[in-house]
Amino acid sequence: MSGQQPKIAVIIVNYNVAFFLEQCLNSVARAMELEPAEVWVVDNNSVDGSVEMVAAKFPWVKLIANKDNKGFSKAFNQAMAQSECKYQLLLNPDTVIEEETLKKVCDYMDAHPEVGGLGVRMVDGKGKFLPESKRGLPTPAVAFYKIFGISRIFPKSKRFGRYHLGYLSEFETNEIEILSGAFMLMRKEALDKAGLLDEDFFMYGEDIDLSYRIIKAGYKNVYFPETRIIHYKGESTKKSSVNYVFVFYRAMVIFARKHFSQKNARLFSFLINTAIYFRAGLALFARFIRKITLPLVDAGYLLLGLFALTNYWHQAQIEFPEHVTGILIYGYTAVWMLSVLMQGGYDPPVKLRKYLFGSAIGTAVILIIYALLPKDWQFSRLYILTGATWVVIYYWLSRLFLHVAIGKQFVINGRKNANFAIVGSDEEFHRVNLILHQTQSRLDKVVHVSAGPEKASDAVGTMTQLDQITTIHKIDEIIFCAKDTSANEIIHWMTAIQHAHVDFKIAQPDSLFLIGSNSIETAGDLYIMDINAISQPAKQRQKRFLDLLVSTVLLLLSPLLVWFYARKGAFLKNMLLVFVGRRTLVGYASGNTAKATELPSLKRGILTPSDRLNLNDENLAVKLDLLYAREYDLLLDLRIVMRSWKKLDRRN
Repeated sequence: MSGQQPKIAVIIVNYNVAFFLEQCLNSVARAMELEPAEVWVVDNNSVDGSVEMVAAKFPWVKLIANKDNKGFSKAFNQAMAQSECKYQLLLNPDTVIEEETLKKVCDYMDAHPEVGGLGVRMVDGKGKFLPESKRGLPTPAVAFYKIFGISRIFPKSKRFGRYHLGYLSEFETNEIEILSGAFMLMRKEALDKAGLLDEDFFMYGEDIDLSYRIIKAGYKNVYFPETRIIHYKGESTKKSSVNYVFVFYRAMVIFARKHFSQKNARLFSFLINTAIYFRAGLALFARFIRKITLPLVDAGYLLLGLFALTNYWHQAQIEFPEHVTGILIYGYTAVWMLSVLMQGGYDPPVKLRKYLFGSAIGTAVILIIYALLPKDWQFSRLYILTGATWVVIYYWLSRLFLHVAIGKQFVINGRKNANFAIVGSDEEFHRVNLILHQTQSRLDKVVHVSAGPEKASDAVGTMTQLDQITTIHKIDEIIFCAKDTSANEIIHWMTAIQHAHVDFKIAQPDSLFLIGSNSIETAGDLYIMDINAISQPAKQRQKRFLDLLVSTVLLLLSPLLVWFYARKGAFLKNMLLVFVGRRTLVGYASGNTAKATELPSLKRGILTPSDRLNLNDENLAVKLDLLYAREYDLLLDLRIVMRSWKKLDRRN
């Protein structure tokens, strides 16, 4: 980095987003080649290896490692209080800035001393403009129009669209009122007059409050679209979160009490509190309806088929326990549906074998229950087997119908085989291509696009032809190699290629992870190349079921089993922790090493995959953990427990 005295300080507050932070710092490092900067990372007690990563890969960063989570305002203030730079840039870790961003914003601020704060044009992980790039002051009227959706109906209206200033062009520099905290550049001179962030705001609202105070201190705030950033976690990803609704709108109440007259503040507080419960209730109701609709439809059709089968049995004059027919049919339906649920039948992607296995397991459970029932409660075993056949047929036919009629999350076997385009040098293409082939099961075609002006021998074209390549080769996902492509080029093509089906990822140098977004509704997702079988909801349920079952059995047998263990107290404590869900029977062996942070999250385990082979090699432990996460199934845990049960008294 240059020895020139920097005029800008870049301050990033991080909490458990090591992968995003690494990508962000890489983009900042490139921008510093044109505009030297003082870079601060304030970590709020992350447990994902963020601090270690920054210290190892970015030693030039001024790192503050807090021992607790101080919130965003306090953490930003820690760095701003120490920095003497002329401009202070508050930057989210889930952003990527262009190479010219720091220089352009500094040049603009130098030329406009009346400007106290500046925001830039932000796009999400699909290249779509984020309207929160420019915002108006949330007065009671503005808040009312936004809360109740009127601003969404009339986004370009000067009266109703003031929250996101929809009547102002996203491509023109304009004076605005509120800056986004994702990229918030401020003149230190303005901060000296307006003050730093208000620490009463733990999360959300602090950017609105400080933006307003900058205006009150006699400065202007400006929306400056001459440079762009990617911001993965746009507002579109948060609106369905009940927690977000409460925290964000409560922050608005604090703002109103602080800046509005008592009368307006009371009105604003009333509107906000009404909105909180309205929006939270709406979010919960919508989530409940989405979750329950399909199971209710399934239950209705399954019951309809089983009662029709019962009626046929009656007409055939086959003996039936009529006094308990309804109870048993509802009970059997519940068992079959729960078994399908445990096998992941209600989790994407749709796989027909889930319904076959789930129905088979449910049938086995029902037959066991059948054998334990009194004689006058027993159905015909043939009826149970016929009912199981109906369950499988119904699930298969219904999912095939949903596959044809709706598609999307109901596509059989998930998304189709995908076509990938990797934009980069020969070296990076082969590295990322190898990762894809080792980890992706749904590869159809991978094409190489040269990052430079010259077309490589194995490439289909150069980056200047990316739009044509996307169309001709029917590309589903474009991966940009950050080592060879600039952020400016990446953002340009993300905004230029607006095919709804095309996804974008960025591959960082010397890393196994990609960051991108497969949907505007999931902007900000981290993709660690398909090593996350253990993260699938069905696998998580199976793992928790096994933990609960084994810990219950061992606790019941503990008066006998405890004598097999040298550390009897540790054994009992471990089983209790597993039973209540604070620990798991089998977890990772590699702890919090740099490599371990690339694994899907998992509770601490009593045993580890390494125990199965009695290994103590740390490097091999990481590889075994990787295989465990990628290949996880319930039987794997069971085998590890059966082989290593004598280690269940381990203290760790």
